[in-house]
Amino acid sequence: MKKQVICSTVFPLLCILLLFLSVEAQTCSPSGKIKGKTPPPGQCNQENDSDCCKDGKWYTTYKCSPPVSSQTKATLTLNSFEPDGDGGAPSECDNQYHSDDDPVVALSTGWYNNGKRCLNYINIHGKGKSVRAKVVDECDSTMGCDSDHDYQPPCPNNIVDASKAVWKALGVPESDWGEMDIYWSDTD
Repeated sequence: MKKQVICSTVFPLLCILLLFLSVEAQTCSPSGKIKGKTPPPGQCNQENDSDCCKDGKWYTTYKCSPPVSSQTKATLTLNSFEPDGDGGAPSECDNQYHSDDDPVVALSTGWYNNGKRCLNYINIHGKGKSVRAKVVDECDSTMGCDSDHDYQPPCPNNIVDASKAVWKALGVPESDWGEMDIYWSDTD
């Protein structure tokens, strides 16, 4: 009771500052930047409209992602997990490629959580539908613009990078595939 009285009458600005800092601590701030380099000819796969790094452009990196909840807001992107697809190397979780006909995803670095979600399922909700997808890879938010990352920029910190099967299951017309706001959650 005394804290409430102090906040409401004596130190309202201090209380507002503490509230702001508490909310700010729950967000995810950038961890740095990397400078882009033009990829060698033929070294950046632009399947699914993937971006290639641009020489001299600075790209933001993150070691974290927004907090996970029962409805975590994210951006769904399109990725190929097949050999020669824009995903690049085999998946981090099992060192395997995966068919684009299987509902599989890569999560931004913070959500990938050092592989703790590997081969577990998440629920993805979008366009009034839901799909269950297996986490097989990391969408690296800490590095990019090199051969290990197919000369693509680092992932933003709020990405669920999904196979074609996920987009189909959500009923999104192929002409609209690319980026879409979704919610996701861990499965029970």
